[in-house]
Amino acid sequence: MVGFRPADVPPTAAVKFIGAGTAACIADLFTFPLDTAKVRLQIQGEEKGAAASHGTAVRYRGVFGTITTMVRTEGARSLYSGLVAGLQRQMSFASIRIGLYDSVKSFYTKGSDHVGIGSRLLAGCTTGAMAVALAQPTDVVKVRFQAQASSSGPNRRYHGTMQAYKTIAKEEGMRGLWRGTGPNIARNAIVNCTELVTYDLIKDALLKNTPLTDNLPCHFTSAFGAGFCTTVIASPVDVVKTRYMNSALGQYSSALNCARAMVTKEGPLAFYKGFMPSFLRLGSWNVVMFVTYEQLKRAMMAAR
Repeated sequence: MVGFRPADVPPTAAVKFIGAGTAACIADLFTFPLDTAKVRLQIQGEEKGAAASHGTAVRYRGVFGTITTMVRTEGARSLYSGLVAGLQRQMSFASIRIGLYDSVKSFYTKGSDHVGIGSRLLAGCTTGAMAVALAQPTDVVKVRFQAQASSSGPNRRYHGTMQAYKTIAKEEGMRGLWRGTGPNIARNAIVNCTELVTYDLIKDALLKNTPLTDNLPCHFTSAFGAGFCTTVIASPVDVVKTRYMNSALGQYSSALNCARAMVTKEGPLAFYKGFMPSFLRLGSWNVVMFVTYEQLKRAMMAAR
């Protein structure tokens, strides 16, 4: 990332690639329950009409209420349902979208020291799209596990990560593993641009205009600010992505149809369902990920 003084030796692409994937996995271990709570809140209300006709009460209320309900009814392990697929996703996904960001940015600027906002945005869109194209099946399986209630017996949709990959491919075809690729690319173009570019810009501004140096307080502040900006901008696309990826075959004809159904049945505020866990998760995830990433880069370069 930006912020290294001329005397510093910049980390190689390989160091960034490995460091980003490792840091993202560590961040997921800390924040996965918040991500699971976000998914449960996002899909709640999907069957609003049917639920209302049967007098079904709202099951989840707020991030901590959702976590408490899940622990009480399904056990604490339910908060980490889909973790294996989540770690698989981060190791492939974050390595590309974050680890290759600087390299792609340098490609677009042809190695120039001056990096404009356009080059940053273009690099973020590029690495985000590349990551989705590779890691989409892991995201689909992760969301499916997080969305299903942790029940045992024949009613349980998936029983293991590899079994989930095989079941989806068998029942829905290979296209099922790439379900929601369109909205996911849109989401990650937005997330990647907002997250990486705002982290870049905030860090740049702190280094130029404050006494902070390229150290932990600077990384923490930049990461937290990036997390907030990303949540505000990306939440609507994130909700549609979750709903569409978790939907049964034929439930929605497209991501756009899913978005229309949400507006019709639940109103515009449905696009911000799960906002608080999204913010708590993205804010804390960004802090853990970027701080760890910066430290791993330095450690790996020092060990060279």
